[in-house]
Amino acid sequence: MAEERAPKGGTDEKLSTAAKQMRAAEPYISAVWKLIGGAVVGVLGGYLLDGWLGTKPWLLVGLSVVGISVGFYAFLRAMLQLSKR
Repeated sequence: MAEERAPKGGTDEKLSTAAKQMRAAEPYISAVWKLIGGAVVGVLGGYLLDGWLGTKPWLLVGLSVVGISVGFYAFLRAMLQLSKR
């Protein structure tokens, strides 16, 4: 993994308090988006395939479970990587 680097302009000293807090929260926000993204892709994929194949609601249910599982796995993996720092 690449090491985190300071911005080209110098250190974090020039940033406001809110900017420092947002920078500290970014890894957690990214992990949550992985969870949400997996669920959304699964639900939308299942919904669209169900409409196309006429298998309502089975692909929606199946791909929702798969999407939520993949999103949860990505979320946990990101949290474990953050805890190792």
